Amino acid sequence: MALMRTGRIVLMATALAMTAAACTNVVDGKPTATAPVGMDSFYNQTLTWGSCADYSEDEMPKNAECARVTVPVDYANPGGATAKIAISRVRANGNKIGSLLFNPGGPGVTGLNMVTLGDSTTLADRFDRIGFDPRGVGASQPAIKCMTAAEDDAQRAEPNKDNSPAGIAAAEAENKDLADKCAQRTGKDFLAHVGTREVVQDMDVIRAVLGDSKLTYVGYSYGTRLGYAYAEKFPDHVRALVLDGALDPEQDPVKESVAQAASFQKAFDAYAVDCAAKEKTNCPLGDDPRQATKKFRALVDPLWGKPVPTQDPRGLHYGDAITGVQQTLYSNRLWPALTKGLRELAQGSGDTLLALADMYDGRHEDGSYDNSSDAFNAIRCVDDPAITDRSVAAKQDADYRRVAPFLDDGHGSDAAPLELCAIWPVPSTSTPHKLSIQGLPKTVVISTTEDPATPYQAGVDLAQQLGASLITYKGARHTVSLSGVQCVDDPVISYLVDLKEPAAGLTC
Repeated sequence: MALMRTGRIVLMATALAMTAAACTNVVDGKPTATAPVGMDSFYNQTLTWGSCADYSEDEMPKNAECARVTVPVDYANPGGATAKIAISRVRANGNKIGSLLFNPGGPGVTGLNMVTLGDSTTLADRFDRIGFDPRGVGASQPAIKCMTAAEDDAQRAEPNKDNSPAGIAAAEAENKDLADKCAQRTGKDFLAHVGTREVVQDMDVIRAVLGDSKLTYVGYSYGTRLGYAYAEKFPDHVRALVLDGALDPEQDPVKESVAQAASFQKAFDAYAVDCAAKEKTNCPLGDDPRQATKKFRALVDPLWGKPVPTQDPRGLHYGDAITGVQQTLYSNRLWPALTKGLRELAQGSGDTLLALADMYDGRHEDGSYDNSSDAFNAIRCVDDPAITDRSVAAKQDADYRRVAPFLDDGHGSDAAPLELCAIWPVPSTSTPHKLSIQGLPKTVVISTTEDPATPYQAGVDLAQQLGASLITYKGARHTVSLSGVQCVDDPVISYLVDLKEPAAGLTC
């Protein structure tokens, strides 16, 4: 069982050794930090800002500007191939402190539209708000590319595979085909350099060319990993970090996937209670939450061999039904859509769940896809140590089914296929380890008690490793800051603007 999309947990074990030279970068007349040896042209580049029309498929604010920052593909060889990182900006309205960089997570998700965060707050007055597409993602160049739209549609429509010997062989052959396509269409040289190890160095170049001596950053989900990896690589370049929906750098991918599955089961159970209370006898999972998993499986199991019709000619297949349900469990704000989707499924149609699966997979109305799924796979396979031991894969699969019975399709066995990363064409560059960072300013970690994608305890553990202030939010959603929840937003904004630490033990 693979991880669901969110942040990845592994941090780089080693950092590239680059000695700082006595070369000061100057932007708009303001000196920033020194540039590493051989990096002057990157740290001293001048950006050309313009319209975001050709950068983002999302609707951007009218006052947003976009540009691309040139970086080396391989920081150990700055004279070699380069990449261009797409960034967006909304300028500060008032007395500017500096730039505030955002990342939404994924990995593989575009971040250009993050410049709208904090629109009606002091952040809009005091910071240039900056979004970016990490290397290989979205409008950054080159882009990670593995599958065509037709191939994506075909893969989603393929019959499901059980954990019989034949099913395992077919799943692994499919993984091999995907890995080969990624290598052919993206290039192995670039694939080897799309991980967190390189992205945090891109972030330091972005910081410098924006004219900031230190980084102010808000990262969500996988973006928390970018934040703590940056802090580990550049502790003296940190002004402020807010890490929301946090990951534990010390936890290995097997334990992470099982913990995440348990959290999704917890979110599903919370939905079942809410649905029974609000819908009474009309809840599609019944009025007894204790029977919700059984009733859910009765709804989705028939899709294993036969999709249900949709207005779209593709129909709703089993895999898309599960994906659509998972999409709604990221936030209780999507629970009404889940109720609607399950009610339709009970009546023999699948339009809502298919639309939710399309949202998760990045499929647009015209049938095209963004590259978020391709980038997700490429980044996590470089970031995470591959699971190549078949006994470990089998135990992971069994544990996953045990802790998340609503996701157990009933086709498990005492074996499981090796996942995509086991045959990835380039090696991983990371390993789990405990953080120990000297000289880091006070940072802030936010963790939500019923977060399905990044379990609460991971935030507790990350805060302890960073010596960070921990804000606990009691709720059922994935990330919360700068979304209008005042008891979280107020201390976060105060910290970002004035560097005021949140109250110890803050819970709301």
